[in-house]
Amino acid sequence: MLKLNKEAYLDKLHACWIGKNIGGTLGGPYEGSHAFLDVQGFATESGVPLPNDDLDLQLIWLAAMERVGPERVNTNVLADYWLEWMPLYCNEYGTCKTNLRLGLLPPMSGEVDNERWKTSNGAWIRSEVWAAFAPGVSDVAVKYAIADAMVDHGLAEGTHAEVFTATLQSLAYVESDIRVLLNTALSKIPESSAVARTVRLVMEAYDNGVDYKETRERVLRFNAELGWFQAPSNLGFVTIGLLYGEGDFKKSMIYAVNCGDDTDCTAATVGATLGIIGGMAAIPADWSAHIGDRIVTTSISGMHSQSKRVPKTCTELTERIAALLPRVMQANQVAFQFTNEQTDYPSEDLEKYNQVSPEKYFARSPYSYEITHYDSFRVRVELSDTPRVVPGDTRHVKLSVQANPMMRETHKLQFRLLLPDGWSAGHHPKTLSVLYPQPLHGLFGEASLEFDLVAGERVEAINRVYMEITAANLCYPMMIPITLIG
Repeated sequence: MLKLNKEAYLDKLHACWIGKNIGGTLGGPYEGSHAFLDVQGFATESGVPLPNDDLDLQLIWLAAMERVGPERVNTNVLADYWLEWMPLYCNEYGTCKTNLRLGLLPPMSGEVDNERWKTSNGAWIRSEVWAAFAPGVSDVAVKYAIADAMVDHGLAEGTHAEVFTATLQSLAYVESDIRVLLNTALSKIPESSAVARTVRLVMEAYDNGVDYKETRERVLRFNAELGWFQAPSNLGFVTIGLLYGEGDFKKSMIYAVNCGDDTDCTAATVGATLGIIGGMAAIPADWSAHIGDRIVTTSISGMHSQSKRVPKTCTELTERIAALLPRVMQANQVAFQFTNEQTDYPSEDLEKYNQVSPEKYFARSPYSYEITHYDSFRVRVELSDTPRVVPGDTRHVKLSVQANPMMRETHKLQFRLLLPDGWSAGHHPKTLSVLYPQPLHGLFGEASLEFDLVAGERVEAINRVYMEITAANLCYPMMIPITLIG
């Protein structure tokens, strides 16, 4: 049983959002700067925090968690909220929305026609809400962070980046050593990723006594081919703030901003992380007073921005997340309770909830997606290549069907493929059995089939193939779309 002191958690969570607002406001005026800066403090009016998509998008995820529930929130749900709630069309935001409207589900929505921006910053800047829903339980934070990041970054560096920050900030609720947090966060992403290599570069430079300005230059040279507004370099600047700032809130924030590039994002992440580690006591009173408690939004559609589902203050945001936290833990089978006594996270439990390796999420095709049929089955569709086709193109398709482990029976599934006129498919099984799930014996109730899908002479802008799956215990069939674009 994980026992979390509620008062301490509320203090850390409130400081997270205050730190987030401070960083966004401190760095906002310099966003996109290419030169090394000499920022010493705020350039904005007191009491008026700058609006920022870094925080706004997390308010949308809160609305999804409250309305849909943590048991059912997945990447497709977040994609729906993305389309309904978020009005921005810049960079990866616009690309993923276009792909979603074509019918390309995550992670394909973040992969197709997104070479320039799938390594960018849109995902890791919004990880605090997932960490807050999983304090000290990084596996849960990473699960939601992956679902989030795949929408606009596929399985690329942008997603590695959010896994990194979600892990860092989740564990910051129970661990204050920056080096321990960085090393653990690195263990959750591919070792060869540009994010991991950049963070390690900064750590090595710091250990060798290299000045932070020179370290910033090394980061830029290391990622020169990626260019500006990319996750690896900007997380390098976050790491500079966290290490070279040596626990001093103002120094850490100023160092991150002075590195330039996506300055509102780097400072906001540093501020949020230090807020989680140290609570409100870690945030200088004059900077906290300059920002206040208000939340100002700019990246939420008009019909939702004034609704009661959008928190108006950092205090309200803190209280609503805390109210939902026990349910999130229960939905993810974590034995948890709030307590008025000292936080007690036994080491064996911490290890149990922080053991997922990156292979679980990244060892799959970026041209894949999953559809859940309520509580019965989860179906993963994997394509051999991009969904963009021309007449006569062939795509190998694999469908994997997994039964909910709580369903205590064996299922016989029937498959029927519905094709556009002129399209064809190779032979595939018409029936499959999904065995009685027995996790203790390694049987998780999964079956799969594969076939070749051949585009006809007529290829439309959007081409939908459907695999109809029926089973005796389902009152209506699963209709699994396979969308290919011309």
